[in-house]
Amino acid sequence: MEMKRINAGKLRAIGYEPRERLLRVEFDDGSAIDYAGVGQEVWRRLSTSGSAWSYYRDNIEEEFMGKRAATRSHARPAGLDDLFKPQEED
Repeated sequence: MEMKRINAGKLRAIGYEPRERLLRVEFDDGSAIDYAGVGQEVWRRLSTSGSAWSYYRDNIEEEFMGKRAATRSHARPAGLDDLFKPQEED
């Protein structure tokens, strides 16, 4: 499923599989939820909304049964301490 990156409230990415009528939403904490039975019109409205977080909360979260989805693990970028710590000698 191709994901569209967004920055709306807690939403970070959304994707839709029309044949399966499956909507996936990914959140800023790395979790994701799949919603089955979502029509293309709902997807179109979510993906083009100027307020995707509000649209999600009002029209998807409460209207469709969601199931936690497996997400790809994203490597956490190194912090400044990790980048600039002294090298250990062998």
